[in-house]
Amino acid sequence: MEAAAPPDLRGRQRPDRMFKLLGKLITSLEWLASGGYIRRRQPQQLDRTLHLVVDEVRAEAPDARSFRLVAASGTELPRWQPGSHLEVLLPSGRRRHYSLCGDPADRRCYRIAVRRIADGGGGSRELHDLVGPGSTLAVHGPRNAFPYVPAPGYLFLAGGIGITPILPMVKQAAAGGAPWQLVYTGRSRASMPFLDELSELDPGRVRIRPYDQHGFPTGAELLEYAPPGATVYCCGPTPMIAGVRQALPASAAAALQFERFCAPPVLDGVPFEIALQRSNRMLTVPADVSALDIIRQALPDVAYSCQQGFCGTCRTRVLSGDVEHRDRVLTDQARADTMTICVSRSRGGRIVLDI
Repeated sequence: MEAAAPPDLRGRQRPDRMFKLLGKLITSLEWLASGGYIRRRQPQQLDRTLHLVVDEVRAEAPDARSFRLVAASGTELPRWQPGSHLEVLLPSGRRRHYSLCGDPADRRCYRIAVRRIADGGGGSRELHDLVGPGSTLAVHGPRNAFPYVPAPGYLFLAGGIGITPILPMVKQAAAGGAPWQLVYTGRSRASMPFLDELSELDPGRVRIRPYDQHGFPTGAELLEYAPPGATVYCCGPTPMIAGVRQALPASAAAALQFERFCAPPVLDGVPFEIALQRSNRMLTVPADVSALDIIRQALPDVAYSCQQGFCGTCRTRVLSGDVEHRDRVLTDQARADTMTICVSRSRGGRIVLDI
């Protein structure tokens, strides 16, 4: 049996009621002062989707069209800088990224240009075949993964539809007065978009080199036009970018920025297995093929967009496995249980994905 509590100094067996009430009052005042009476609203994610109307479609080449997008209300659109792109949500649910190629100072509209790829992933065909004046497109952005930065001089290299991010850069360099040169390549003059706009620039700085007249240029040949200490901006096919990267150290240029408009080649990969947990499938990924390509063969509707590891559309939950992350979008925290299947791979062994 427990002993009874001893009386206080005044011989009382129970706490003083006055002090109990005073303690409750102090606690209530502290709660009020801390804002505890305020009902906290749950944070809500902002929907930054823009719903734009296709105001004009122009044929820029036999298989390339430009699309002029405006706000239905006529309001100004968010600002952008050369090198920026839009993520376009197509009516089918596909997501594709297209460079802005209009005038950054014109806040009334955006312009993108798209080459129709007959055997591609379907996004370009959908835009060419199903989207016209009056159509509505949802877009995210603008975003910039290919920023134009101040430099003592510039060499711009564009291959085919790779002219789209380069065009506003060239115009800004021309307006800014820095030394610059442009080399624009393509299959033929007829296949090369925006030649009419380029003709308005200084002809001594613009070189048009279609393959059917000059052949496919080497990286060293392209870099011959670089002003001393120039920054090179290059957007084009993979062989073009590879040649420029290899020849850069021996050139007069000081730096290289490049952007692909197709998936990069898989380098230094090893074969591995992917287990798709929800689909109950086991797939083998060769050393020189992306995980996305193999998964698409089994699940054609899997979401993807840039195929270069910067947009995050194809990010997938990893249930187990040692991932070699090659993306440019995920944080270290996200990489603990997520991968971008377009570029990231296994270091060896099996990866289990929540697909």
